[in-house]
Amino acid sequence: MKKAVRILFAIVVLGYAVLLIPDSEPIVPITDLTESHKKAFSWNQNEFWTELEKQYVASKDSGCEETRCSADSLMMLARKAIAYIRDNRLEPGNPIFRQLENLIFGIGSLTAPCHERVSTFKEIVEKSRKAVKRQSEHWDVSKEEVRETLYRLLYGSRGAMEEVLLHVPASSSSDPLALGTDEPSQTPYASILGAKIHSGDILVSRGGAPTSALIARGNDFPGNFSHVALVHVDPATHVVSIIESHIERGVAISTPEEYLNDTKLRVMVLRLRNDLAQLQADSMLPHKAAELTLKKAREKHIPYDFSMDFQNSDKWFCSEVASFAYKNLGVQLWMGLSHVSSPGLRIWLACFGVEHFETQEPSDLEYDPQLRVVAEWRDPEQLRKDHYDNAVTEAMLEGAEAGDRLTYAWYMLPVARTMKAYSVLLNLVGSPGPVPEGMSATAALKNKYYSNKHEAIKRELARLAEEFTRKKGYAAPYWGLLQMARVAKQTIETR
Repeated sequence: MKKAVRILFAIVVLGYAVLLIPDSEPIVPITDLTESHKKAFSWNQNEFWTELEKQYVASKDSGCEETRCSADSLMMLARKAIAYIRDNRLEPGNPIFRQLENLIFGIGSLTAPCHERVSTFKEIVEKSRKAVKRQSEHWDVSKEEVRETLYRLLYGSRGAMEEVLLHVPASSSSDPLALGTDEPSQTPYASILGAKIHSGDILVSRGGAPTSALIARGNDFPGNFSHVALVHVDPATHVVSIIESHIERGVAISTPEEYLNDTKLRVMVLRLRNDLAQLQADSMLPHKAAELTLKKAREKHIPYDFSMDFQNSDKWFCSEVASFAYKNLGVQLWMGLSHVSSPGLRIWLACFGVEHFETQEPSDLEYDPQLRVVAEWRDPEQLRKDHYDNAVTEAMLEGAEAGDRLTYAWYMLPVARTMKAYSVLLNLVGSPGPVPEGMSATAALKNKYYSNKHEAIKRELARLAEEFTRKKGYAAPYWGLLQMARVAKQTIETR
């Protein structure tokens, strides 16, 4: 009996030792890093951000009446710039775009302390975004200059608007729904949270997990969104089905309630332009795309594509849910692809299984000139969490470029591999397991390490941000949060 126990113990120890053997490090391609057009965008405007904060504080201290003339003057200039952009065909390098960008940021700093200006500022931001999007219809969005102009004005104006929303009383920004362009559509529709959603519309959202922030921020043009889904509306019953691809379970069909119950920090609705040649030829094309995707999702299980290869139709990451069907019907979405050129970030993403560093990032769909923004939901409290997540992620990614590496508790590798084997068995009978299909045990441990560190830094950041608010009497702007996130990261790493 003792001999049998010793043999069993030896087998367990040997098995544990074998399972401790680490995976080989992923090979990260670097051949395209020398191409001059692939570089991470940087605002490089620290002095400008500091000046905006000073302007906000001065306006807050002096009172709204004292800054009324300045605000009205900037708003008038912004309206003139928007009208000029709207009424003329311009190239992306025209200085009027940078002028409008600076005006919007300037107006924002005078609006944040004066809640009665919020509605006017919202109107200016929305009109500027529409004018810029329409200009982009004759631009080549694969060119770096075009991409930067669109990013600065679309991403930048949203950032300016959100800084205002986070600094005014809740009553002044209580409606989370912001309606955009009511683009005509002939496809079936339904109402979701006060907005009319048509079959074929694309939902772009931001999740609440640390990896959602990494997806949104982890490319050359850090964005606001991490997830893409496609809407199908049944023409007879008007029942809404939302097709999406989850890391945990691959392609799935959700109800609107299920979709919204999965944490969403923000949601944006995009719709194909009605004047596109493809829609002029067939007004039901978006609905057909949604039907094709729904049919494909019902036919068989489609695993999540961790490699981010949008050319592979056997596996789908979230963006492919939208791009697959439209491509088959003659509409090529993501006219400008995302790049990940930072070596440190590439190494981190490769740890999670990413093999393709030129791909379809969710945030970039907004810059596609074939699409109009129909609506956007954003709640101030969720925005605050979003900004915390972004700041922590950016601080961690700076660490990646400085040589920080994703690690894991080595002694947990046998346990993780056992859980992976169990997950494989569950996957065979159509159930998700504790380790997602397509993700290795090592990747799962590194993901846990990343998430735990992100949450620890965010807790410290929240403490620093609350302390800032107590001392200054106002919430820190995003650039301030980023500085605090760097301090929080250093604090956590030295404990």
